[in-house]
This record gives sequence, C-alpha cells and structure tokens, in this order.
Amino acid sequence: MKRFPRSAFFLLLVTLAGCGYSLVGRGSNIPEEVRRVQLVPLENATPRSQVDQILTRALTTELVNRRRFEVLSSAEGSDAVLAGKVTSFTLSPVTFDSEGRATEYEIAIVVSVTFKQVGTEVLLYGNDNYLFRSSYEVQASELGFQDRETPAIEATAKDFAESLVTDLLEGF
Repeated sequence: MKRFPRSAFFLLLVTLAGCGYSLVGRGSNIPEEVRRVQLVPLENATPRSQVDQILTRALTTELVNRRRFEVLSSAEGSDAVLAGKVTSFTLSPVTFDSEGRATEYEIAIVVSVTFKQVGTEVLLYGNDNYLFRSSYEVQASELGFQDRETPAIEATAKDFAESLVTDLLEGF
C-alpha cells in the first residue's frame, strides 16, 4: 500500500477546514440602481425632546459622508426611503465626581427602522428593535451649570448613525 504524501494530506485538511464557512455581511442587499434616498425625519415616541432631530441630522451627515447615496428631503425622484421611529431612549449617569455631578453617561437608543425601495416597496433593510448603546464622558471643563445631556446625545448620535449606515451598506 502506498503512503499518502504529507503535502497531499495537508492540502486535503486545509480544503476540508475551509468548506462551508463564509463571512456574513460581506455584500450589500441594496441594488446598484438605488442611488437617491429620501430620509424621512425620524419620529419620536419618547419623552426626550429633540432626540429624533439630533438622530436625523446625524443620519443625514453620515449618509452624505459615505457618498453611496444622494440624500433627498422629498419622495420626488427618490429610489428608496429610509424611515424610522425612536421607540426608546434612556440616558443614565454611571460615574460621578466628588460633588455628585455626573461625569459619564450611558445612552441606550432603540429605533424601529425601514429602508424600502420606491415603486416595488421591497424591504431592503428593516429592524424593529435596532439597539445602540454608548458611554459618553463629560470633561471636567464642561461640568458647569450647562446642560450636559445634549452633548452626550449628539456624540452618541454620530456613533449611532455610523453604526446604522454601516449595517445598511454591509448587509448585516
């Protein structure tokens, strides 16, 4: 009986080890013809005022910066519609200074979001419970009597928008 050459055995082993495995989210579910997107301002179903406006601005900026889509404010001429509703927003102080002032906040945002192709109404992306969490540290120089929540929300909104747009584009 002939001996199986080591190199052939190694090649067979490597081939079998790679069978069936692939990275999820490598491509996009968004057709190439979708170039112009209407971003409908997010609805706010939370008691925190302006959170919808801050998140909508951040999404607009992120979509423009990615240069994959032309962002439109109306449905006229759009290929797809991105719409959503902020269903939950919590901002909790997690770290305090010696005087009891919050120096770090944790923000949790839940958004119901849909991305539909115009005409066909095909759902390109949808998530009823898109959860995003972030911590935001308040610098000592910012610890005056000013509102410290709004800068935390704005910083988190930027990260939220980056995360959501990445999920849209990468197919996660």
